[in-house]
Amino acid sequence: MLNKAFLWKFIKFCLVGGSGMLVDFGSTYVCKEWLKINKYISNSIGFVLAATSNFFLNRLWTFQSKDAQIGVQYFTFFVISLIGLGINNAVIYLLNGKLKLNFYFSKLIAVGVVTFWNFFMNYFFNFK
Repeated sequence: MLNKAFLWKFIKFCLVGGSGMLVDFGSTYVCKEWLKINKYISNSIGFVLAATSNFFLNRLWTFQSKDAQIGVQYFTFFVISLIGLGINNAVIYLLNGKLKLNFYFSKLIAVGVVTFWNFFMNYFFNFK
């Protein structure tokens, strides 16, 4: 049976991720559709901006970290997020590039996949 505290952290992580999705999708849309930047670069910009906002929200609310080594924690979070970005872009490439599904639908699926990667890596390694 799942621990209630663990489940609550995952729910909080997903709520923070929801706000990150707004940052991610919004900035990706602006970069791709308005600024006409390559879709993978636009996706990466959105992902990095969302990862940064998510770090601070997860540090304060989800994991309630008091670790004085905020720079180390951010770096670790960012490395985990960069690996997640690779997974994210691979899923988009597969679903949009190969299977020809809608770009934003593909991005939504990619976000779902990466949510589990990011949560477990941060839970067990960064905010332990």
